Amino acid sequence: MHYESERTFEAASAPGVKYTIARMSLGRRIELTRQAWELTGKAECLQASEDPREKLEAATLAAEIDRLYLRWGLKRVEGLTLDGEPATPESLIATGPEELSSEILATIRRECGLTDEERKN
Repeated sequence: MHYESERTFEAASAPGVKYTIARMSLGRRIELTRQAWELTGKAECLQASEDPREKLEAATLAAEIDRLYLRWGLKRVEGLTLDGEPATPESLIATGPEELSSEILATIRRECGLTDEERKN
């Protein structure tokens, strides 16, 4: 058996761009769960509040969770420059096109095998 721990995809939202993500493994699932656990729980509590400030903080935490998934899963970006420099996972998150980041995030979550309920968080 031959197993690749990464998968490469052609970006639908950015022609000519490829991105490589890490595939799920037991160790990586434990790592991701540990990193997301506290943020997810706090976001759920804040989302249940009626206070607009707490709802805004919940939305901010949801975005932080998205960033965590991107940092955890995105290994490489090819065929994209940002401000004249080759894109890296960090530069894509910081200054790249949001549509591409959203596409990659959806791929990472799909490859993680998350349920619809887990994806909400």
